[in-house]
Amino acid sequence: MTLTDLRDRFRDDEQRQCVQAMIASRLADDRKPQECRYLMRFWWQLSMPYQEVSVVELRLNVSRQKLDVVMELISAIRSSHEEIDAWVAGAVQTFQVVQDHGFSATLTSHD
Repeated sequence: MTLTDLRDRFRDDEQRQCVQAMIASRLADDRKPQECRYLMRFWWQLSMPYQEVSVVELRLNVSRQKLDVVMELISAIRSSHEEIDAWVAGAVQTFQVVQDHGFSATLTSHD
């Protein structure tokens, strides 16, 4: 299953950016660099017409809980704009905002 069709299925850029914000702020945790890398490749895939990441790569590199959420998002994107909105609302309730540990480390090293 290719993911190259995803970028064209959002209501508008605002909806796509909202989904991307959820991925970056609630799923991609830099304490798990391999998983974070593939989630951010998926984040990028939502804007690109070419293959940035595959479902196989996501399955190999993303934890089960987050993979399930990503697969639900893919299904929502291919279903309807309302399903995408519902996914965003669910992500907000399910996942806390991830602290950017790399950024925090640079702040403390400069103090």
